[in-house]
Amino acid sequence: MTRGLRNKNPGNIRRSARPPFAGEVVPSGDASFRQFKTMEYGYAAMFTLLACYLRTGRNTVDRIIRSWAPPSENNTLSYVGKVERLSGVPRYQALTAGDGERLVRIVAAMAQVENGTAADMAQVKAGFVLQDDIR
Repeated sequence: MTRGLRNKNPGNIRRSARPPFAGEVVPSGDASFRQFKTMEYGYAAMFTLLACYLRTGRNTVDRIIRSWAPPSENNTLSYVGKVERLSGVPRYQALTAGDGERLVRIVAAMAQVENGTAADMAQVKAGFVLQDDIR
């Protein structure tokens, strides 16, 4: 089982000075990555972060992934291509907080890239329902 799945953190969200997300396990048993009570809360945290990205101009698959998985740590170009292919959302298509359906597909694709296994769409959709930033 991958670290992201063990931590119920399908996006491999790193620990930071940011306050805890809803459903986050505090203190975390992982020194580097956040842990969540359920996968659904892990997905909700991904949507919350994507909403922040959208508000700051990171509004395409390309811009989202370049921030989420920077080239200094990842093969970002490959990651972008996989998310584009898996989600069906073109890498340069502008997105807004009103693009919930597309963002659900993007989050599912990101989780698959992060963990090497297809996301459970029921969990992704339940995570979407748990957050209030994207519709």
